[in-house]
Amino acid sequence: CPAPALLCGLLAAVAAVAEGGRALPQLSDDIPFRVNWPGTELSLPTTGVLYKEDNYIIMTTVDKEKYKCLLPLIASGNEEEEKDYKGPTPGELLEPLFKQSSCSYRIESYWTYEVCHGKHIRQYHEEKETGQKINIQEYYLGNMIMKNPLSEPGLSLTQIPTKNIEGQMTPYYPVELGNGTPCSLRQNLPRSSTVMYICHPEAKHEILSVAEVTTCEYEVVILTPLLCNHPKYRFRASPVNDIFCQSLPGSPLKPHNLEQLEKQQEMLKMPFRRVKEEEMPSTKEEKFSSIHKPVAVGSHQLLTVGTTHISKLTDEQLIKEFLSGSYCFHGGVGWWKYEFCYGKYVHQYHEDKESGKTSVVVGTWNKEEHIEWSRKNAARTFYLREDGTQTVRMVSHFYGNGDVCDLTDKPRQVTVKLKCKESDSPHAVTIYMLEPHSCQYILGVESPVICKILDTADEYGLLSVPS
Repeated sequence: CPAPALLCGLLAAVAAVAEGGRALPQLSDDIPFRVNWPGTELSLPTTGVLYKEDNYIIMTTVDKEKYKCLLPLIASGNEEEEKDYKGPTPGELLEPLFKQSSCSYRIESYWTYEVCHGKHIRQYHEEKETGQKINIQEYYLGNMIMKNPLSEPGLSLTQIPTKNIEGQMTPYYPVELGNGTPCSLRQNLPRSSTVMYICHPEAKHEILSVAEVTTCEYEVVILTPLLCNHPKYRFRASPVNDIFCQSLPGSPLKPHNLEQLEKQQEMLKMPFRRVKEEEMPSTKEEKFSSIHKPVAVGSHQLLTVGTTHISKLTDEQLIKEFLSGSYCFHGGVGWWKYEFCYGKYVHQYHEDKESGKTSVVVGTWNKEEHIEWSRKNAARTFYLREDGTQTVRMVSHFYGNGDVCDLTDKPRQVTVKLKCKESDSPHAVTIYMLEPHSCQYILGVESPVICKILDTADEYGLLSVPS
């Protein structure tokens, strides 16, 4: 029996022998195990999973190596915590979110989703600007019918609903919204939605997903840290249960086949380590580091916020390099990522370990073409301060002559919208792309860095280093 088969036998034995010989439910992947080889000295953990001296089995490999394996007593300490909980209800925990009248947004390729907690869910699309006019196409997927969204009777904590998220059944707190925009496909019945609030300790009330489960009925999943104070809504980090195996007289401390397998695996890793060292990113690429960890549920990565952080340049250096086109911004969420080099080009690309990098030229810079475009479109939009003065809020630049589009047989083109966005991180950059029409794009670039240069924009929206 090779070493992995020994592990299989151990796990099967756990299912049959653990808890003093009492049979456990069928073995499940939800309960992870790890075989530990402590050698001659064994110190059992004093906290967490318990062990009893008589709860062991003798395992034998095909090489006649024998091991005494001490099995854990599988038990959970969560039940007592949940039973003794006397804190706020789920609705009361979420109450600050509703009282603040805050909104969450999710930008997709065409639609933008707006969830104003306790008020409404809106799905909308802004058509490409023509002069000063913006056409908005919108639908309300649900409105809060009740005056107080949390005045409904509380859910029975023994019947908390769950949703399968990345293979993990996740508890959620539902809030129903009805009375949305009439649905022509359902005899003009109003659209309705269920907002599912789930616990995530590092979230900031992001919209994880929006799905139309049946015609004009929607499910919206919101990640929030507020529910995490309730034990029944927390994510359980499944503890790894150790099985301690010690050799019996005449057997090596660890099975021979297992040691050989571990050495082979270590050798296989070596070439990849060397490649990674040789392909270290350039100095400029090192300047980008994630400021948002992937939003994760358990061990499953679900959503990555498309924001990067530039950490190694001063403001003055960064602005000069950005405006010269030698420093490019990268961002995007999902399959496609985006590279924007000011005054040069906009690329979208996808990197795959097997097929390499696929890149599409979305648009290239031509100053004369942009100036011609700016005579028909607003290159600058302004914000009126309280003192009556104006400041530039956003500039728009035209990049044309991209790769030819299969759908239109015309070159791709993109309008880059550079927006001021205040942030706790002064060098954060958020990039997203919309496609209002086939192969005609809008690239949004938002950063506190841009706030520092917007007021230098001339009549064509062209920027310069602040004096």
